[in-house]
Amino acid sequence: MEILVIGAGVVGLAAARALALDGHDVVVAEASDAFGMGISSRNSEVIHAGMYYPAGSLRARHCVRGARLLYEFCESHGVAHRACGKLIVATSQEEVPAIEAIRRRGAENGVERLELIDAGQAARLEPHLRCHAAVLSPRTGIIDSHALMLALLGDIEDRGGSLALMSPALRLRFDRGRWLVTVGEDAGEIAFDAVVNAAGLGAQQVAAVTEGYPADRIPGSFSPRAVTSPSPAARSSKGLSIQRPRKGAGSACI
Repeated sequence: MEILVIGAGVVGLAAARALALDGHDVVVAEASDAFGMGISSRNSEVIHAGMYYPAGSLRARHCVRGARLLYEFCESHGVAHRACGKLIVATSQEEVPAIEAIRRRGAENGVERLELIDAGQAARLEPHLRCHAAVLSPRTGIIDSHALMLALLGDIEDRGGSLALMSPALRLRFDRGRWLVTVGEDAGEIAFDAVVNAAGLGAQQVAAVTEGYPADRIPGSFSPRAVTSPSPAARSSKGLSIQRPRKGAGSACI
């Protein structure tokens, strides 16, 4: 299948990588002049272990499994990361039952090696910390999100996928089994078998310019209008400006 992924942040690149690994012909269209310039450049870069979500919920299952897969991906692709751990502290005796509940919930979710420790143990780990007790989460970590996106892009290009910068999706319509998408100002329609909307804060705007998409399903207050790019260069784009796969492209991120 020929698939267009709109948005080159972590979500869009991860989706595009999965599709490329499955053998699809993938193009990632990004309105900015570089990947990861939206929400993905403004996150905490924390690898969450998954102890906060309700047991059995999708968020709990995805977070725990996702953390494990993310550590494996970082190891195999040389992405800078560290399982530095985290302390969830009770600053008073009254807060101890609350952190005990967090530890129990994490155990139910399958979070590994969660441990309730006393004030002395916590102080040995963090000498400036004063608390009554703490939950130690060794599987919480940090990651270089830009390096992660570069690694995802390397896998996409190694499988023949492409990144099109300064290419906002301006109009989408479905006709006779294919998506016809206008990418960039004054560009003609390009046909795809499927489209993934991973445009982050611009996802509602992409939905708004999708012909036939129900307006009552679009969160927020948006009027159907062309999606504009944040950069002048993108606004003057004449269509897809695709970075073609390079020989050994994936080696740049390993």
